[in-house]
Parts: sequence; C-alpha cells; structure tokens
Amino acid sequence: MTKQKRKGTRSQTSVDASLVRVLDEGGRLVGEEPALPRRSLLELYSHMALVRLLDTRLMNLQRQGRIGFYGVSTGEEAAAIGSGYALKPEDWVFPALRQGGVALMRGMPLSVYIAQCYGNALDVQKGRQMPCHYAYKRANFVAWSSCIGTQLPHAVGAAWAARFKGDPRVMMAYLGDGATSEGDFHVAMNFAGVFRVPVVFFCQNNQWAISVPLSRQTASENIAVKAQAYGFEGVRVDGNDVLAVYEVTRRAVEKAREGGGPTLIEAVTYRLGGHSSSDDPSRYRDPREVERWQRLDPLARFRKYLEARGLWDEKKEIQLHEKLNEQISRAIREAEAAPPLPLETLIEDVYAEPPPRLRRQLEEVRRLRPSPS
Repeated sequence: MTKQKRKGTRSQTSVDASLVRVLDEGGRLVGEEPALPRRSLLELYSHMALVRLLDTRLMNLQRQGRIGFYGVSTGEEAAAIGSGYALKPEDWVFPALRQGGVALMRGMPLSVYIAQCYGNALDVQKGRQMPCHYAYKRANFVAWSSCIGTQLPHAVGAAWAARFKGDPRVMMAYLGDGATSEGDFHVAMNFAGVFRVPVVFFCQNNQWAISVPLSRQTASENIAVKAQAYGFEGVRVDGNDVLAVYEVTRRAVEKAREGGGPTLIEAVTYRLGGHSSSDDPSRYRDPREVERWQRLDPLARFRKYLEARGLWDEKKEIQLHEKLNEQISRAIREAEAAPPLPLETLIEDVYAEPPPRLRRQLEEVRRLRPSPS
C-alpha cells in the first residue's frame, strides 16, 4: 500500500494528511494488493452492489409510504464492507447507522433485514427499534441507539471482558465523524488506551454530521490523529478504496487479537445522499461538492480494477443486478407478508413474569385499539 496526499478543504478531503491507498480514483493499482483470492474480490463487489441496490429499493418503499424511515449508505459502501470483511465470525460488531451491509455479510437474512424497517412479526427486534437500527445475535451484530456514540463504551466494555477472560475475539466499534464530538468517544478511547483492550474504532468520516460539516466538529488536523492523545495508533485510509480499507482493518484487527491494543481508523469517504429519508441536504450542502465526490464512487472504482484484471465485464454486471434485484424483491414480498406483532409483545422480554401494572396497561390498550374493519 502507499500513502498519497490529496488537496482540498479540510471539511471535504482532509488536506495535508496522508491516506493509505491501494487503488487510485481510476481503479489503478498504486499500492500492494491484499492477499485476497478471486472469490473474495468478487464477494466484496457483490456485497457493495447489494448495499447500493438496497438503498435505492428501500428509499423507494419509504417514498411510497410502505416504510416510515430509511438511512442510505450510498457512497460509503467500501468503508463498511471492506472493514466488515476483515473480521472473523466470532468477532463482535457494534454498529452505527450505515453498517447494515455488514450484518447481511455476516449472515443476517435479507427478509429479516428488510422486515426491521416494517417492525412486524418477522422483525427480530419486535418493532422496538427505529428502522435501520439493525441487530442480529447470530452474527454478533449488536443493536445500537440513535443517541450518538453510546455503542463505543459498550464495545470497549465487551473488549475488556474478552481480555479478562482470555477470549481472542475482537470488537469492532463503528462511528461517524459526528460521534467524535460526544463524550462517549472520549470515555471509550481513554479506557481502551489505558487497558489495551482488543477493540478497533472504525470512523466512517463522511464529512457531515447531518448538517454540520467536519470543520465544525473538530479543530484537529484530522480524526485519526486523536488516537495519539489516548496512547495508541491512528490510521487514515481512503474510505472509497475497498482494498485499502480491508487491508488496514485486517492489520488492526489482528493486532488487537494478538494483544497489541486498539486502533482508531479514519476512513475518509462521503455521504452522497441525505442523512436519512427525512433530510434535504440541498439546504446546507454545495452541489459542486457532491459532484466532486460522485467522481470518486467506490463501486465504479472497484469495478474498473476488476475489469482490468479480467474478472468483470458488462454482462456480469447485468447478471449481478438482475440476481440481486430478484433477491430483494423476494425478500420484500416475504417481509410485507409477515403479520403484525401480537399486542402481548409490548410487555414481553423485560420481566420473567410481567407485573400486574403492565398487564393492566395491556388490557387498556386492547380496549382502546380500534376493531379491525
């Protein structure tokens, strides 16, 4: 891998700081390729393509009123998929908003993933979380909160427990650039540095914390440099280069597994869409900035690399899109066919035996609930 400097304003591309890269913007090699077989390269591309198509399809469902909310990952696919691919099945993921693709990659069924946006009987969280707040226990993928940054101390606590028990698992703590302004970020980083716990902090720096640009989040030169204050390594990587993301994360994960302590990875990427389906980024963002980042599309870059290696072509692209769209359509049909959750689920899973006051409240809800027409 190589480190190259890119110029621009700090709020866009973090000027004067080196980015670890394997591919340039045109998909050409500028560094050492990770030792990944052909199958893995194609898996990476397929997972990224699935996330991109899901964004389009589920945003359409939201605009049609079939789901209430959605948060896209468009433009950030390489950061999430490349980092998640570096983990082992036994490792744990503490996600933020835009890592749903990692849950799918680790085995979450697509129909269950989509049902989470409906909150019906197929949703493993029983409709108790906002849409896009995925969790899947079998994939060691932990539920997260809309309260920004709270997953970071949780990840560090789990890492401390793993170290205490001699368990070789590594915890992956995802965050956005906005989370670095939260107290939980300091608490987690400080504890992780002092006790050298097996955790990797992976910051998807997409330049915007909803409508607040990076320049209003920190006066530091970049985000990765913050790790120095806590006594461990910080690395900046081109977040639109899936191969560089994978390799940087793989090294950090293995270092943590071997007792080398935490790493803060700053993946410099961009949120091409709005923060969520409720956001209009045109009210606070210069469209020329978006156009510049569109030319750095992580899928287009990786596809050019695969084509240059003779692993991809237009026919395969069409076949992949047809296959993925059919999978998504089938999963949507399955999710929408699931029945509503029974009212009893409102008082389940908190107490072994629901107390009388909750039973009374449930009966009141039953009385007030309109009769089905």
